[in-house]
Amino acid sequence: MATFIVQGRFSADAIKGLIAKPEDRREAAEKLCTACGGKLKDYYVTTGANDFLLIIEADDGEAAVVASMVAAASGAVSNMTTTRAWTSQEFKRMAERAGEAAGAYKPPG
Repeated sequence: MATFIVQGRFSADAIKGLIAKPEDRREAAEKLCTACGGKLKDYYVTTGANDFLLIIEADDGEAAVVASMVAAASGAVSNMTTTRAWTSQEFKRMAERAGEAAGAYKPPG
């Protein structure tokens, strides 16, 4: 399973709705992720450039992108970004592979 980090902002209408009727949006996000073929690992409300951060596991990036498209199309969120994340162990394996392949590359010039 691959890990994806999805971040975005709530729309003004979504914030108005949350003020009028406060709710935990994790369940809605979890249902959407499952329907799109992924699994919601964590859901955070954040400060700064983004209002929320989700950590999703899926077989490939399509599930995270599809979920982001559905959420954005609702008008409740905007400025969605999806980032592929690797564990430090996964990155170590990639660095090892890069070391093995390094001799096959000749830089320009």
